[in-house]
Amino acid sequence: MLFNSFEFLFVYLPIVALGYFLLAGKHSHAAGRGWLAVASFFFYGCWDARYVTLLAGSVVFNFLVARQISARWHAKAWLIFGIAGNLAALTYYKYTGFFVSSLNAASGTSLSVPNIVLPLGISFFTFTQIAYLVDAHSEKIPNYRFYDYALFVSYFPHLLAGPILHHAQMMPQFNDAARMRFDANRFSAGLALFIGGIAKKMLIADRVAAIANEGFRNAQTLTFGPAWAAAIAYSIQIYFDFSGYTDMARGISKMLNIELPVNFNSPYQARNLQDFWQRWHITLSRFLRDYVFFTIGGARRHPIAPYAATILTFTIAGLWHGANWTFVIWGLMNGIGIVLVRLTPWQMPLLAARAVTFTSATILWVWFRAVSVPDAWRMTGTMLGRDGFTALLPLPEKPMLLVMTGALLFAWLVPNSQKLLERSLWTPLWRVALGVLLALSIASFEHASEFLYFNF
Repeated sequence: MLFNSFEFLFVYLPIVALGYFLLAGKHSHAAGRGWLAVASFFFYGCWDARYVTLLAGSVVFNFLVARQISARWHAKAWLIFGIAGNLAALTYYKYTGFFVSSLNAASGTSLSVPNIVLPLGISFFTFTQIAYLVDAHSEKIPNYRFYDYALFVSYFPHLLAGPILHHAQMMPQFNDAARMRFDANRFSAGLALFIGGIAKKMLIADRVAAIANEGFRNAQTLTFGPAWAAAIAYSIQIYFDFSGYTDMARGISKMLNIELPVNFNSPYQARNLQDFWQRWHITLSRFLRDYVFFTIGGARRHPIAPYAATILTFTIAGLWHGANWTFVIWGLMNGIGIVLVRLTPWQMPLLAARAVTFTSATILWVWFRAVSVPDAWRMTGTMLGRDGFTALLPLPEKPMLLVMTGALLFAWLVPNSQKLLERSLWTPLWRVALGVLLALSIASFEHASEFLYFNF
C-alpha cells in the first residue's frame, strides 16, 4: 500500500487515526498504542503478507536479546550475537545474489544466482534495532514493554523508507498521554506537510522520471547534452521523491501527534559534500557516525584515522543502499570527496560553492542510478567531455524543461518544509494552493509509482 494511493488516503489512514484517538481516549493509552502496532503490521502485510512473520520475528528476536543485554549477563556476547543475527538476515535477503554473481565474475564459476525478494524496509528496521541493542549494552535504555517496542520498530509512517528511528526520540512520545488526544493544530500542520510531500512526488519526481529512465537506459550512446539532461533529471527525481516521502511520513505522523525526526534539510543548498550529507538522509548519516565511524576508529588521534574511517564509512553506506558495485563506488567517491573538503583550507563564495556541490552530487548520482559500472563510466565520461561538448541535442521538450527548471529553483532557493511550517499555512491563499496541489496529485494516482528508497 503506497502513501500515494486511494486505499491509503481514503480508507487506511482515516480508519487508523480515528481508531487511535477513540481507543486512547475512551479506553486506555495502551489500547491506542496497541491499535497503532496492529495497524502498522497490517500496513506492512499489505505489501506481502508472508514477510509479516519476518518483521515480527525480528522484533521478538531483538527485544529478547536486548533484555539479555540489559540483564548484564554476558552482555557483550549477547550484543555480538544480536548484531550478527540482524546482519545475517540483512545479508541473506539483500546481498546473497550480489555475492554469488560477484564470485562468478571473479572466478569464472557458474553458480546459480538465487532470486530472493528483498523485503521492504528491512534496511531501516534492521538499523533501528542494531542501534537499540548497542544502546542497551551502553545502559542507555529503560525497561520498555514489548508492545511499546513493537510499535517503535513497526510504526508505519517510517517503516518502508525511513527515517531511521531512535528510541530516545520516539518512546517518550508513545507514552505521552497528551499526544493521544486529537490536536486540530497538529493535524492541520501534518496535513499541509503531507500535501506538500505528495505534490513533490506526483507532480515533480514522477514527471521527470521518464527523462531519467530513458537516458540511463541508453547510457552507452548518449551525447554530452542528453547525458547531462538525464543526470539532472535523476538528481531532481531522487530529490523530490525522497523529500516527498519524508514530508509525507512526517505529515502522517504529525496528524497522529507523533513527531518523526527531520530527515531532509534542503541538501541542494549545501556548500560542500560534507554539508550535503548533514542534510540528506540525516538519520542515516547520524547512525553511520555514531555506530560505524566511531566504532572503526574515526575518533582516534592518529592523523590518518578520521580520513580512513570516513572513506570506509561511506563505502559501507554505498553498499547499504544497494547490492551493486555501482553503489560501492558511489559511496567510496563520496567518502573521498568529503576527505578532500576537510583537507581544503579555503572556502568558495556561497553561490559558487553551492553550484560546485550540486554539480558534484549530480555526477555522483550517475553511479547511484546506473545499472552497471560500464554504463556509469561511459555516462560520466560523456558528461565530462570525453566525446566533445557540442552535441547538445536532443534535449527534453519545452514543458519538461520548464518543470525541471522550476524544480531546481525550488530546491536551490525555497525554504525547507520545516521552515515553511513555521508560517501560517491556513490563510485563504494557502488553503486554495494546498487544495489545488492535493487535487492535482490525486488526479495522478492512476500513474503512481513506488518511492525510490523502497529499493534500499
